[in-house]
Amino acid sequence: MAESRAKILLVEDDPTLSFVVKDSLQKNGFEVIHCSDSESGWQQFMKNNFDMCLLDVVLPKKDGMYLANQIRQKNEAIPILLLTSKSMDDDKIAGFKSGADDYITKPFNLQELLLRVEVFLKRTKKKEENTAVEFKIGNMDFDYNNLTLRSGKVEHQLTQREADLIKFLCLNANRVLKRDEILMNVWGKDDYFLGRSMDVFITKVRKYLKEQPGVELQTIHGIGFKFVYNPS
Repeated sequence: MAESRAKILLVEDDPTLSFVVKDSLQKNGFEVIHCSDSESGWQQFMKNNFDMCLLDVVLPKKDGMYLANQIRQKNEAIPILLLTSKSMDDDKIAGFKSGADDYITKPFNLQELLLRVEVFLKRTKKKEENTAVEFKIGNMDFDYNNLTLRSGKVEHQLTQREADLIKFLCLNANRVLKRDEILMNVWGKDDYFLGRSMDVFITKVRKYLKEQPGVELQTIHGIGFKFVYNPS
């Protein structure tokens, strides 16, 4: 059972699937607002304070990736889980680029969906309850709990996934990290599409840190990455 009445936005146009998913989530203690298209989903997102978003990729009007991008621009931290079909591998990659944190492939097991939801929500709650987690990276201050990278007056607001990745790199500075090790510790599993997602996030992190003295995120070809810096 969910520990609290976390509020979830479900955007799915299949009436049968949306009913089953909503009913299952509600029986497990979640509050669910369901919309059948991206426009109404966006309207509800702007009216409510949600803890997580479940978005179908194929939706009437504008697709779920467009909505994910809208939501991500408004809220960097909220977990976004895409509901995809097996034949839409390219959309999985595009979904990560739009700001989604993860995906689940249709047809999916409801228990798996519930576990995914609870993992994301527990991670968010744990972040809120943690004592301050801060690192000095070059001239930048990384505040994991507040999802920020700051250098002087310049501040980057991070997504939860970006913050998780940077934290893991900082905790494992100056050693070679295998790709599967990063995936298992930051994404929770190792597969091809999450590997592609990781590459997108690595590129983003490099852009944030590219001008920092003594800081380098190296690619170790065929193995993984090495985050070179002197932590403080």
